[in-house]
Amino acid sequence: LCMFSVDLNFQLDTLDQGFSNFCVCGPLFVIKNFRGPPHNTHNKICLHTVLPELIHMKNIGTLCPRLEPRRFKRLLVVFQVKNKAPAEVQITAEQLLREAKERELELLPPPPKQKITDEEELNDYKLRKRKGFEDNIRKNRTVISNWIKYAQWEESLKEIQRARSIYERALDVDHRNITLWLKYAEMEMKSRQVNHARNIWDRAITILPRVNQFWYKYTYMEEMLGNVAGCRQAFERWMEWEPDEQAWHSYINFELRYKEVDKARTIYERYILSGGVKNWIKYARFEERHGYIAHSRKVYERAVEFFGEVHVDENLFVAFAKFEETQKEFERVRVIYKYALDRIPKHQAQELFKFYTMFEKKFGDRRGIEDVIVSKRRFQYEEEVKANPHNYDAWFDYLRLVENDADPDTVRDVYERAIANIPPIQEKRHWKRYIYLWINYALYEELEVKDPEKTRQVYQASLDLIPHKKFTFAKIWLLYAQFEIRQKNLQGARKVMGTAIGKCPKNKLLKGYIELELQLREFDRCRKLYEKYLEFSPENCTTWIKFSELETILGDVERARAIFELAIGQPRLDMPEVLWKSYIDFEIEQEEFGNTRNLYKRLLQRTQHVKVWISYAKFELSIDSGERLEKCRQIYEEANKGMRNCEEKEERLMLLESWRDFEREFGSDSTMDRVRKLLPEKVKKRRKLTAEDGSDAGWEEYYDYIFPEDAANQPNLKLLAMAKMWKRQQIQEDESPEKSPEAGSESHRLLFDVLWSDWVWQRDDGLLLRVSGQSFPHVCNKERPNRKLSVFQT
Repeated sequence: LCMFSVDLNFQLDTLDQGFSNFCVCGPLFVIKNFRGPPHNTHNKICLHTVLPELIHMKNIGTLCPRLEPRRFKRLLVVFQVKNKAPAEVQITAEQLLREAKERELELLPPPPKQKITDEEELNDYKLRKRKGFEDNIRKNRTVISNWIKYAQWEESLKEIQRARSIYERALDVDHRNITLWLKYAEMEMKSRQVNHARNIWDRAITILPRVNQFWYKYTYMEEMLGNVAGCRQAFERWMEWEPDEQAWHSYINFELRYKEVDKARTIYERYILSGGVKNWIKYARFEERHGYIAHSRKVYERAVEFFGEVHVDENLFVAFAKFEETQKEFERVRVIYKYALDRIPKHQAQELFKFYTMFEKKFGDRRGIEDVIVSKRRFQYEEEVKANPHNYDAWFDYLRLVENDADPDTVRDVYERAIANIPPIQEKRHWKRYIYLWINYALYEELEVKDPEKTRQVYQASLDLIPHKKFTFAKIWLLYAQFEIRQKNLQGARKVMGTAIGKCPKNKLLKGYIELELQLREFDRCRKLYEKYLEFSPENCTTWIKFSELETILGDVERARAIFELAIGQPRLDMPEVLWKSYIDFEIEQEEFGNTRNLYKRLLQRTQHVKVWISYAKFELSIDSGERLEKCRQIYEEANKGMRNCEEKEERLMLLESWRDFEREFGSDSTMDRVRKLLPEKVKKRRKLTAEDGSDAGWEEYYDYIFPEDAANQPNLKLLAMAKMWKRQQIQEDESPEKSPEAGSESHRLLFDVLWSDWVWQRDDGLLLRVSGQSFPHVCNKERPNRKLSVFQT
């Protein structure tokens, strides 16, 4: 229902007359000709207030006492909205405004043109215009545009005095308005009132000295008038305020227009003191442009000295180098570039490197180009180590660079700077990279500089720095000892290693010392070191083996055997299997087969590992004797009996497979069949998984091996065999066209007999719960639980 909220008021007591002329048009109804007396306006109500009450037929008697409810009800039936869907064309405020704009309903016609024919009409026109301007000014004095329009109108009438008066009044209101001063001065210049204009410009630059536009126009006016002295005086007054560089350039260009080079140089001397590097470069180029080369070089040198090493700028050095390049002073150019590269940070010298490289490519040789590249890389490494002094990888790269191209003093200086950055934490993982700085330093002094005394000092300083009570580095001890040997100082090398073992004994140090003595063929010292080593670490099997090998090499077999006996008698060993294998190999090498068998038997008393049995069997097979096959077969049988109770069925399978391979190569068909019958059957099973928190994690499938020799698994094998046979018979029956019930019953009876012959069954509510002590659910006849089992299903 659409209702117009209009100021249409009507009297309540005449509603019955007004509703007779309703025009109903869809959901919209409008009162066309409302009749009613204009008096009694004290009971008036708006249409949009009445209609909701009328539509819902509430309080009809109150609103319309003389309107019959039955008649009003019939009338409102017509007004009810039947289609409540939204209209296809929606009317919006935007649409109403756009239509109003397109139709231009409120377009005012232009005012008519007025022609002035006599002086009286002109005076009358002037009076009206002045009154209008004054009224606008009186309404808002701060609107400067009203003042300017007023003054320009008076100027158009050639009323200069009136215009001047208006501008002065405006300046009293806002004397900091730039536009007002400009319009005022332009009016005076247009009227050729030079003194007045000069006076205005003078007042403007006095009040607003930082407005460059006033100065530019003032100096331009004086120069156009030919008043060079006055223009120069204005520039001087301007320069006292130290304006921006454009103002200085305007002053310099003014002097150059009148060929005053010396005065321009004087201005530059004042200009460079208030600006940056660009001003110095412009000054030098000014001197170069006018042919004063010596003055230009002097300016560049003064600039470098003026900015020093704190506020250096690459643009200054690039400009200086280009200047020298144009003068063919190539050596001076190189000196300038190198001087700049040594003093400017890397991130601020990109353009400097670029121009230096271009210069060397144009005028330098191969060595010069390489120097540029090396300088650039060196500069980069300097920045990296400054940013992070503990970045040892950057130090290594930097040292490799300087070692190839620098003199020893420079390299030594970089090494000293690098090793000065000691790791802040005394943990070995933080020192691993750092210690290689000392090692490289010592090797550089020994191999490149050929200074043994300095090398010895480096090694000693590094060992004094390492906190040996917390950790040490065996590598640097060994390198120090090897250095002393190369210097033919054997006593010093032994002293170094003795100090190392006394301060911080560790495996690598002892091994290195032993190898050192072996190379020197000092076997007695090696025996003593091995004894010291075994006292320090008796569980180290490798040490026992190496000690025994040393005695074997020296030909003392009994001593080597005794060492092995001592080793296997230790209560704790890190790799006992390696030790036993080495002992057995030692006895085999000495062809002591009886001792070897005794070792195998002693080892099998300690462990029943399958690899020991297989190795034992292969050992017997390797002996060249007539009984080797029987002994090997006997070992396999003993191993099979010994591993029947082994939980690791894969190891038992590995033994049987090794036995099978042996019988295939050396045995007969009967022995091969015997071993083949011992092989297990591989079956797939499922087991329940449990998570770490004890919750159910589902099921997993795994493979298990069932050995024929295990009596506990015989019923399972029998069950599986009979189940397979029954399944095979069922498939054959399904494929045959005529089914034989006798055959099916026979298979069921056969399977049932198997089950009843070996297992004990328990019935509970129609479910078989236990079979031979194992959980094994079966489906039975629940309707008649007393009846015998007729259907079996797993």
